[in-house]
Amino acid sequence: MEGYLIAISISVLIYLLMASGLALQYGFTGLVNFGHVGFFAIGSYTSALLALKGVPIPVSLAAATALAALAAYPLGMVSLRLGGDYLAIVTLGFSEAVRMTLQTEEWLTRGMHGLPGIPRLFAGWVDPKMIDLCIFLLLLAVCAAVFLLIHHIIRSPFGRVIEAIRDNEVAVRALGKNPAQFKTRSLMIGAGIAGLAGGLQAHYLTFISPEQYVPLITFYIWIALVLGGVGSLRGVIIGTVLLVGFLEGSRFLRDIFTGVSEVQLASVRIWIIGMALICVVLYRPQGLFGKSSGKSARGSN
Repeated sequence: MEGYLIAISISVLIYLLMASGLALQYGFTGLVNFGHVGFFAIGSYTSALLALKGVPIPVSLAAATALAALAAYPLGMVSLRLGGDYLAIVTLGFSEAVRMTLQTEEWLTRGMHGLPGIPRLFAGWVDPKMIDLCIFLLLLAVCAAVFLLIHHIIRSPFGRVIEAIRDNEVAVRALGKNPAQFKTRSLMIGAGIAGLAGGLQAHYLTFISPEQYVPLITFYIWIALVLGGVGSLRGVIIGTVLLVGFLEGSRFLRDIFTGVSEVQLASVRIWIIGMALICVVLYRPQGLFGKSSGKSARGSN
């Protein structure tokens, strides 16, 4: 039971890292990114491939973060100059292009066979029975560091500008600022965080394949943001815990409803999530911890 709880906690922290990057992009900058899982996949495969070639894991994770951030740069420069709606379309297409590339370029990624044998974090350094606990503690420290970083960013001059862009981009442009540059930087930072989360997941699971990076993962992150409250770091945490807790906890429903098949149970889970979202939108549209007006999101954290 203890091992299961640690595994669930690790899943929560990985999702939390992804959600924090998307929170910076959408909650504080207003960027609609429907392809967040694409950067997650880039981070996973970059770190895994480098580690399999003998590169130390810390260096592999740093490269995963950097490459995911760099992958966001051309997307931002092209789509953000055209308009916010284009970013949503381009990022969704980008994530699917990444997944298709991972499937077809078998010479590099082994395609649908996946990458096995990825070096595990702390392997050879601690007792095998303690590895999962050490990974949990590492992820906890990384999440704390990332949230402190975002907390610092949104209270810096850069953070004030991106919040102003979110609220009134025309006014920011009238003051002589270039919104595209600020939005591109925000997109890159969020993508880098997703890449780091992907790398950490790869070294936790030790096996990755393209089917792990479907668009549904991105929309799970969006659900966590909506539940917790857009523009609230506290809301990101609560929304992610609630979502992953439900997704994992609902697996036990089959023990209660013995006549329900796995396919039917999956449909029930999606239905419950959908109904919860409808209720939040109707009765708490700002999310559980979001602000009810257009006040600065910085005051809610």
